[in-house]
Amino acid sequence: MLRYTVKRIVLVVPVVLGVMIIVFFFQSISKADPAAEILGLGASQEDIARKREEMGLNDPIVVQFGRYVWNFVSKGDLGVSYVSGRPIMQELLTRFPITLRLAFSTVLLAIVIGVPLGVLSAVKQYTVVDSGVLAVSVFGISVPNFWLGLMFISLFSVRLRILPALGLKSSLGWVMPIAVGMVTAAANYIRVTRSSMLESIRQDYIRTARAKGLSEYVVVFRHALRNSLIPIINCLCNSLGMQLGGALIIESLFGLPGIGKYAVDAISTRNYPAVLGSVILLATTYTLLNLIVDIIYTVVDPRIKTALFTSRKKNVPTRAALKDGRGANG
Repeated sequence: MLRYTVKRIVLVVPVVLGVMIIVFFFQSISKADPAAEILGLGASQEDIARKREEMGLNDPIVVQFGRYVWNFVSKGDLGVSYVSGRPIMQELLTRFPITLRLAFSTVLLAIVIGVPLGVLSAVKQYTVVDSGVLAVSVFGISVPNFWLGLMFISLFSVRLRILPALGLKSSLGWVMPIAVGMVTAAANYIRVTRSSMLESIRQDYIRTARAKGLSEYVVVFRHALRNSLIPIINCLCNSLGMQLGGALIIESLFGLPGIGKYAVDAISTRNYPAVLGSVILLATTYTLLNLIVDIIYTVVDPRIKTALFTSRKKNVPTRAALKDGRGANG
């Protein structure tokens, strides 16, 4: 298990490096001059040239990228903001908890609502209940977040005046952002849970459990749902990634001071180090979440853990094979 975990951690490195290469490349081909952006419109060409030399912008792009990666790995340095002049990492860390809280709260609420509805839809297949749940799921998947957010603001903030439209001045400021993100996430959980449950309840062990006289609650939740968790856990990872990526829309719409709004503001002001740092932090977080989910797989389904150990043992020579001078498969 430790070997598998270490291997998955090592695989995080090329993913993050690939993201850095892509974003850094698009930044390098931009026509905007970072030195001119920092100095402003009134700067002379001599000042701009001096600033470019100071920032190392005259070096080849490969040298600039290598210096950026080295500073990030060795010192956690993501550069300095063109707007505030503060380190990017410092600004990101002050906003990161808000984005994480929004993402995890949204996903937790989506699980609480979506998984039970998915189980209910599977148990009541081809009934009015099933049709109603599927209609809710289709609506949640189809509706855009920005449109739903605008409708929520129009209804609860403008007309009813019971929820704040922008900011986090009170705990009520979290209600609409979480609810908007939850709709799509819960719809995905309904769809995945229903599909996985329908496959499980048709298995022989479910018929055996019912034949033994077990209650329907035990059959559905202890046997069917437990063996349907792998697709649901996979959906968990995907929904967390969607929430982290969708933070740009939701945080900008509701004025939440998280990484998403920070990245959008950085794009509008051409603050390229801030954009690059935001993307790197979000990509690293999502990759680490994938790692955690892969480890959870082995806990939920022991067969995956057994397969890992079995595949490892096949490549280890036995004592008898070593004595005869042969490999494990010899």
